[in-house]
Amino acid sequence: MSRRLMVAGNWKLNKTVDESVALASAVAQNLKRDDLDVLVAPTFVAIHPVAQALAGSPLLVAGQNLYWQDKGAFTAEISGPLLKAAGASHVIIGHSERRQFFAETEKTVNLRVTAALQAGLTPIVCVGETLEEREANQTDGVLESQLAGGLAGLSLEQAAKLIIAYEPVWAIGTGKTASEDQADQAHAAIRAWMGRRFDKAVENSVRILYGGSVKPANAAGLLNREHVDGALVGGASLTAEDFLGIIEAA
Repeated sequence: MSRRLMVAGNWKLNKTVDESVALASAVAQNLKRDDLDVLVAPTFVAIHPVAQALAGSPLLVAGQNLYWQDKGAFTAEISGPLLKAAGASHVIIGHSERRQFFAETEKTVNLRVTAALQAGLTPIVCVGETLEEREANQTDGVLESQLAGGLAGLSLEQAAKLIIAYEPVWAIGTGKTASEDQADQAHAAIRAWMGRRFDKAVENSVRILYGGSVKPANAAGLLNREHVDGALVGGASLTAEDFLGIIEAA
């Protein structure tokens, strides 16, 4: 089955509002491909201005996280309906940095996934193993545990709306990248689990992005593997030249 590629840029805690608008506009103006999806995830304060700047372009906008309550006394949090109203169509959930620095658990990932779906947002659910877990040959078990917890209770209809991002923790911001075989094998394991948990249609249709030091020089090899349906890009998405280079290589 042919799955449409996606190249997503996670800007993390970078770029002022003006810088974000300028970067998004540069990507949109120089984008030459219409056969894949391109997405940017700016900081929360830049989502609305970036979405306005991209109006009429094919670029998609995502939040980098969300809380599972729509409103209330939850200081400094942001909800699905607020992201949607600001112009986001997607939201990243369970990124390794959220797990590492902000005590994200499978339970809270699950709550956020459910809230995103209820708000009409497409969740990009991140999973991945540490270096110690890979060296102990625990990769498949870790991925299955994260998927089982994070996607608990979802229906077939909800599962069909998900995007999964495989991001080996040892390759995030380190300059290290999973080999093409390592990435494809992990993606194949995720895909097979989705088939066992849901059904063959979900297994065949779910898009699985690779995240972990993706750059123009290694993008082509990674993104042309059978089970790799795109990239979740960190540092290399912070300049239009590098991000467009990855897009062109896909």
